[in-house]
Amino acid sequence: MTFSSSIAVRELPLFPLPEVVLFPGRPLPLHIFEFRYRIMMNTILESDRRFGVLMWDPVRGKPAAVGCCAEIVQFQRLPDDRMKIWTLGQQRFRVLEYVREKPYRVGLVEWIEDQPPVQNLNPLAQEVEQLLQDVVRLSAKLTGQEIELPDSIPDLPIELSYWIASNLYGVATEQQALLEMQDTGSRLEREAEILTSTRNHLAARTVLKDTLEDNI
Repeated sequence: MTFSSSIAVRELPLFPLPEVVLFPGRPLPLHIFEFRYRIMMNTILESDRRFGVLMWDPVRGKPAAVGCCAEIVQFQRLPDDRMKIWTLGQQRFRVLEYVREKPYRVGLVEWIEDQPPVQNLNPLAQEVEQLLQDVVRLSAKLTGQEIELPDSIPDLPIELSYWIASNLYGVATEQQALLEMQDTGSRLEREAEILTSTRNHLAARTVLKDTLEDNI
């Protein structure tokens, strides 16, 4: 198979993980215990400390085609050569082909990026952040707990879209779809839909809770 020289490609060790989708700029701690991945990490630590994280698709029985490169920023060796590693998401990539499968997968990948926006995305980003704040406020009211958003939420639309996508829980398939999008506006619009649905659900539960409490 041949590829155009204009496409930036490289070989990348690949680490499939069930129900895990890594996004650029987001942290991912890992406990490495399986022998083949101990080999992988020891090899990576001698090079550029980068490997690819792919969500394992249990339905299709194989990894997704699009993932995110992870860079090891810190590691700790444990007994029996097990390791704790702390990684940070870097560029997204698409697997073009597998170079080898053993002792661990290595793929030829191309980097992918979002298309340059054709309109100002700041108003949409502000709308999405407000929806997020509404969800947090209603969640706190329902649970009776103090829940606050961190001060470190990104301001730039693309970084905000990654941050929100990475903090969606229990919806790995949805996260994978968001990762594969190459349009920041489309990603933010989908996140607005998800957050609006969540907000409306929480608001209905809050009304029911208040009604029941008033009748006690």
